[in-house]
Amino acid sequence: MSFFCSQCGECCTTLGLVHVIVKQIKEDEFLLQNEYTGEKKRVLVDPDKQDLFLDKSIFETYPDSCPFFRFRETEKKGYCTCHLTRPAICQDYDCWRILILDPAGIRVGRIMGWRHLCAEREDVSTIWKEHAHRLGSLSDEKWDISVVNLFQKHGYRIVR
Repeated sequence: MSFFCSQCGECCTTLGLVHVIVKQIKEDEFLLQNEYTGEKKRVLVDPDKQDLFLDKSIFETYPDSCPFFRFRETEKKGYCTCHLTRPAICQDYDCWRILILDPAGIRVGRIMGWRHLCAEREDVSTIWKEHAHRLGSLSDEKWDISVVNLFQKHGYRIVR
C-alpha cells in the first residue's frame, strides 16, 4: 500500500513536544533529542532548505512545532528542513492509509495505522459504527477495498 504525503504539516505542528534541539554543533548541524525515549540524533539542515530554516514564523502560529518544520504560505506546503537526516520516527510515519473526502474534496476522515478511523464528521463516524464490525476478518488488501467501497457507496471520494 503506497502513502502519499500532501505536505499539510499537521504531523509536525506538535512534534516540538517530542523533538528538542539539545545542542547546535555547527550553523546547520544540530543534536536532536526525543523527549519520550531519550534517543539522540544528529541532524543537518538540508542544503536546499537553509534559507527556509531561518524563517521562524511558523512558531507564531504553531509554537509546539518541530524545530525543523517550516511552512511556505505561498505554496500552502509544509517542509521538513532536515528531511535527509530526519529521525527514524519521522521516516517511519504514515499519516493515513486511506483518506476520505466529501464530494467537494474536503477531508472528512482518515484510516490510520492498523484499521483505525479518525473521523472529522459525525456522519462518517456513524457509517463506520454501522459497518466496520463486518470487516474484521478480512485480509488487509480485501479490508482496504471494502472500506473504499463502503465510503464510495455513501458518496465520498477516496485517496489511497
